[in-house]
Order: sequence, then structure tokens, then C-alpha cells
Amino acid sequence: MFENFHGNRHVQTALEGMIERGRIQQTMLFAGLDGLGKATLARRFAARILHSPEKIEADDLSLPANAQSIAAREKLPADKRNDEPLFFSTHPDFLTFPPDGPLRQISIPQMRLLKEHAQYKPLHGDRRVFLIDHADRAGEQAANSLLKILEEPPAHLILILTAENAYDLLPTIRSRSVVLNFSPLSAEDMQAFARDRGLDNAERRIALSGGSPGVAASLDIELYQKRRAAMLALLKTGAGASSYAAWLPVSEALARSRSEKLEPYLKLLYELLRDVTILREGGSAIRNIDLRSELAALAGRVSGRWIIDAVSSVDDVAALLRRNIQKPIALDGLLMAFRRAG
Repeated sequence: MFENFHGNRHVQTALEGMIERGRIQQTMLFAGLDGLGKATLARRFAARILHSPEKIEADDLSLPANAQSIAAREKLPADKRNDEPLFFSTHPDFLTFPPDGPLRQISIPQMRLLKEHAQYKPLHGDRRVFLIDHADRAGEQAANSLLKILEEPPAHLILILTAENAYDLLPTIRSRSVVLNFSPLSAEDMQAFARDRGLDNAERRIALSGGSPGVAASLDIELYQKRRAAMLALLKTGAGASSYAAWLPVSEALARSRSEKLEPYLKLLYELLRDVTILREGGSAIRNIDLRSELAALAGRVSGRWIIDAVSSVDDVAALLRRNIQKPIALDGLLMAFRRAG
């Protein structure tokens, strides 16, 4: 229904209905895993009501120039970033506010700037659309600032928030939003996406993507497998299937890779633990099919209580991501937590 968009037809249908009826919700929350196209569909939706899609698509954060701008800001001092809050607006009536800085957070200055721009009348037509990408990365003060805008938005303003987990947002923000949940794509939709994009190594990308077209398109397979091997080694040692000596060279290599962030490693740990859980319960629909025998061996070794404790430990570390926790310390700490798990 929306041009060049795959999957989540229930969300597309809901948005089409709003446009056809002329009753567009002022605040919408697009919720779902990364890479499902939440920001992409927000741009497609905005293009339908604002027109000039080529200008709106220029604010796609995955475009090399935009990605470079975001990455370059990590090196700026905090006061410099606060003086010039990050946003993109090639189209005068469409603004995108992405996470900023080394911790990739939605900042207070960004929300203040949003409030200021929200008062401006549309340059064309009668609507303005603001996209707050990864709104769940707003700190407490920034979230409260956003809430004040949601309480009394100008009549011309449509706010679209994206979040990987809607429940990481304040309940009062969720209650003021129409929540549209995005689901992983089916195998058929993923294959159609891969054909349209002409992806190389498509079957491998689809298998590793977990139904996420964004992941499939952007996946560096070699780097993915390197990171996954490290987290598999952590799991094996944590479950007592390998010795500490097997983990030591992996830990040392991770310590040397200072530029790599912790977050992708934690996501891989969650995926591996998910697959171990499925295999332990007798299921078969795992993501890491090529590791089935190794994961099945782990599944036969650990208890349900161990898995629950392990996931809880990863949750504890994930909660510290916005505090710039050091990767080697975090992963070594997880290893010890896994060894103590039930």
C-alpha cells in the first residue's frame, strides 16, 4: 500500500484508513524490533500527506551522509552538541530527531528545540510531521519535556515516535499515543524484500535477520559471525561447557576492540539465549540454524532456572548501556553471573 515498503500490512492498513477518513491521530507510537521499517514507514506516511517524498527520504538516517553526521557528533564535546541539537529537515514541514552523542540518546536540548519548532505554522498545506526516532532512548528529563508537548500539541502537528520496546517509555507517553505494533516479516515478505533490493547472499541474510529487513540489508556477515562466535564462547563458559581458559583469548580480543560498542553483543546474547530456550523446550524454529548442534548441547546442559537468571543478568547490563559501561568489564561480569546462575 505504501510504496517500496514490505510487511506489516496491518499497520499500513491502519495508516491508510486514517488518510482516507481524514482523521489522522496527532501522536502515534510505532513499536517493534529494530530494522522492521518503523522510521521508513513514518517517512512514507509523511510523504503521503506532505508530498515531496524525495525531500523526506533525504532524511533517512541510514544514508551515508546522515550516518556520518551522526557518527561525527560522538566526538564533539557535550556543550557543543547541546548548543546545536541534532535534527534533520530537508523538507520544511518534516523534522527527524534521532538519538545523539556517544550514548545515542534523545537529549533535553533536542526536545526543547522540538517544542520551539512545533509552534511554527506549516510552510505548505496544513500539517507538519515530526519523527522522534528511538524515543525510548530519551532520559527522564527529556521524556518529561516530550510529555509536556504531547499534552497540548498544536493542531497542525503530527508526532510519530518509534521505540523498540513501548514499555521503556513513560506510561503517560504511551497513554497519549496510538500504539501501532510492528511484527517481524514472514519468510515470503523477506524474500520479496531481498529480491527488490537485489541483496547478495540473500538466503544467509534472511536466516540471520530474524524477519527484520533493515538487519538483512545492513548486515556485515563477517563481523556478525565474529561477534556471535564471541558470545557463543561466553555462553559455553558461563554454562560450564568450556573452561575459563577458552574464554580468556576472546576476552582479551574484545578488550582490544575499544571502538566497538557493547549493544550489538548483548543483542546477540539475547538471540542465542532465545534459541537455547526454544531447543530446551523441544522447539525447532531457531534463528541460528547453523549452530543448532552446539546450541542443542547447551540446551541439554542448562536448567530453565539458569536461562531465567542468565537473561536477567543480561537485562541488568543492558540497563547500564546509557551509562557508558565498559565492554570488557560488562562481559566478564556476565560470565561470572552465568557461572553463578541456577
